[in-house]
Amino acid sequence: MDLVVLAASFAIILGGAALFTNGVEWFGRKLDLAEGAVGSVLAAVGTALPETMIPVVAILFSRGGAATEAVGVGAILGAPFMLGTLALFVAGLAVAWRARRGRAGDVVRVDRRVLGVDVRAFVLSYGIAIGAAVVLPVEPTWPKLVVAAVLLVLYGRYVKGHFDADAAEAEEELGPLHFHRLERRHVRASGGPPRLRLVALQAVAGVALIVVGATVFVGVVSDLSRTLGVSEVLLALVIAPIATELPEGFNSLIWVRQRKDTLAIGNITGAMVFQSAIPTSVALVFAPRSWVAEPGTYLAFASAAIAFLSIAVVFGQVARGGALRGRWLLVGGIFYVAYLAIVLATLGG
Repeated sequence: MDLVVLAASFAIILGGAALFTNGVEWFGRKLDLAEGAVGSVLAAVGTALPETMIPVVAILFSRGGAATEAVGVGAILGAPFMLGTLALFVAGLAVAWRARRGRAGDVVRVDRRVLGVDVRAFVLSYGIAIGAAVVLPVEPTWPKLVVAAVLLVLYGRYVKGHFDADAAEAEEELGPLHFHRLERRHVRASGGPPRLRLVALQAVAGVALIVVGATVFVGVVSDLSRTLGVSEVLLALVIAPIATELPEGFNSLIWVRQRKDTLAIGNITGAMVFQSAIPTSVALVFAPRSWVAEPGTYLAFASAAIAFLSIAVVFGQVARGGALRGRWLLVGGIFYVAYLAIVLATLGG
């Protein structure tokens, strides 16, 4: 029965991703937004909701004290790690599949400005957040409140920068809005663009399906993990984030297939920026004593180091003026496997 529910939730996430990617593109077109605002902000925030729910619920609404706070911190650290390794690996597979079918080469044609803004914002925000865990003492906790405020300001400036950017002059043809059939018959007959409220309705419906599907998926995976006796640390760091990163993976697959590489990669890098600033601020404000790198949490915080290494290797060639290629995105999978081996070896003694 669990496998049936797992397959059903998987299908719900996939359907929601299809609705959301189509809807958010039309939303950006209607508001004349740049690709960075669409992929790195709107799509990233929408698809980051499932993995954000886990630490928020664990820290704010659970009554398990330090134990549930530890699970929440693990989930917060697991999200950027999964995005910077496994999600990029999935995008690399999509690029490789596209290249083998002769639809395009191995080069990922991403807007360098958008990619540069995202990577720099992630490194700065996540570096500050991890630095607070390493440098700041457990007591007093007020310095962590200052760090949280700084992270929120940085993310606000990041969002403003993307929304202030000019949209590209050469606009690609968009596929029909999936909810276009809900338009009145005379509106559909005119052949004009869909109305904004219908576009927004489809995007919200896509997010709702993604959240519902991911929540059910995480619940089933959690039950199976506990049945098999899997550690809560492994669940928080590795298993739950795999399930909740599915939306970003599916969105990237859809956009890579459509040759919209800036949206595909921006969805991942934008989600990394969001995860480095917003959920970490929740931990810094509401669980400051758990956001600390110490002997009991070294394994969890080691995921941040792996994430930084993966980003440096994957996007290092672009920083040196080279092209981003699908083969470099695949490197993220190597870092994921390496960290998984470290976790299993540590938990196994």
